[in-house]
Amino acid sequence: MQETLVTPTLSVLSRSSITMQDRSSTAGQASSTGPQPSRPSVIPPPSKSKGWKSGANVRRMRRIIAEDPEWSLAIVPLLTELCIQHIVENFQNNPILKQLLPEHQQKVLNHLSPDLPLTVTANLIDDENYWRRCCMQRWPVCHVARHGGSWKRLFFERHLENLIKHFIPSTTDPAVILDLLPFCRNYVRRLCVDQFLPPVQLPLQPWNGELSDSGSEAEMEQPTGDHYQLRDLVAGLSHLEELDLVYGVKDCGMNFEWNLFLFTYQDCHSLAATIKACHTLKTFRLTRSKVDDDKARILIRSLLDHPALEELDLSHNLIGDRGARAAAKLLSHSHLRVLTLANNQVRAPGAQSLAHALAHNTNLISLNLRLNCIEDEGGQALAHALQTNKCLTTLHLGGNELSEPTATLLSQVLTVNTTLTSINLSCNHIGLDGGKQLLEGMSDNKTLLEFDLRLSDVAQESEYLIGQALCANREAARQRALNPSHFMSPITAKGPENPNVTWV
Repeated sequence: MQETLVTPTLSVLSRSSITMQDRSSTAGQASSTGPQPSRPSVIPPPSKSKGWKSGANVRRMRRIIAEDPEWSLAIVPLLTELCIQHIVENFQNNPILKQLLPEHQQKVLNHLSPDLPLTVTANLIDDENYWRRCCMQRWPVCHVARHGGSWKRLFFERHLENLIKHFIPSTTDPAVILDLLPFCRNYVRRLCVDQFLPPVQLPLQPWNGELSDSGSEAEMEQPTGDHYQLRDLVAGLSHLEELDLVYGVKDCGMNFEWNLFLFTYQDCHSLAATIKACHTLKTFRLTRSKVDDDKARILIRSLLDHPALEELDLSHNLIGDRGARAAAKLLSHSHLRVLTLANNQVRAPGAQSLAHALAHNTNLISLNLRLNCIEDEGGQALAHALQTNKCLTTLHLGGNELSEPTATLLSQVLTVNTTLTSINLSCNHIGLDGGKQLLEGMSDNKTLLEFDLRLSDVAQESEYLIGQALCANREAARQRALNPSHFMSPITAKGPENPNVTWV
């Protein structure tokens, strides 16, 4: 350290020297001239020094210059901060969190790396901000609302989905997925897997005409096309409620082959046993997987009398009338509330089976049969069922080759049915007369809120008037929602003043 001494200012010294000179000159004059009349002594004011040291603070007598270029005047960190820093740096080997005070826990969580192993963080950290950082680092787009608003649940569900999507049978070790169960079983409630990779197909050896005693070795050695079996995984997920599967391959590019999109019978039987054993499952979707009638019957048979299933979606498959009959049987042996068979091969016999079950059903609230071919025979059967059904609220029959006879029966349904709130008849052949019939039915309906008649050959005037009736129904529904006590069910309120008054 170097020290630089600062000399005192010269103003005091100059003031004292001037005073001494004045005194000596005054004494000399008095001795030479004799006594003089007394005059007040005038002491000149101290002159301001104009030196470069004139503005320095007299209290600061020295300046310290550090020889260490990294030295600073910053305060030494608190011991608490040093301890927190040490915990963060060694968290993987020695995770300390629950023993800390809440404010210290938050500081540790804010500085932890999102790359820590799940074996350390899964069952120890519940902080949503930490799991949000983990999610945003791996996936730029995250819809946390689809995962119950929980970032931790989103992370484990998507992490498990990625492992299943990239699992290669006979190549990937199943322990890669099963070893994750102890850490994610309490957080996974939904699995959405839109890819199942098939086994690696090795090139066949050229046949040289010689066979062993065991027969065709080429056939025996050829790997099957079965995919990853979910049974062991789903059995370990005790809170699983939704399963959304697509058996196919994404981004195959120039390697496209039809066998990449096979849903084998072994896959079907294994999946049927999986969903049957999952008693917490509420929603099951199997779409775009080439499920035909036989496979649909195998799956639906395993769902009969399921204790929790509420929604079944088998859309975009190859299901025909036999599969529709199996679905109709399921309506009578389950608590199903939503059934979707869109874009399949259901025709009039399948629709009639569904109508027969619908007439006596008390649970189903939504039926989607769009993009099938039930025609008027199937449409009329459904219309007859809706005259007695008291629970269905949404019916989608778009693109089913329906025409005026179905519209005529649906107009009668509109006059008596008080539960339907949404009907879709788009992309059919309702025609001008069919539109007029539906308009007559709407004149007596007060509950329907949505009626889609696009591309159905209905007159523009009829479509406009139906739209006006729907607006009136929606306004009435809004008023009922605002004043529920004013719109009471038909109950006779008897009292001393009005013994026979009926509230509406």
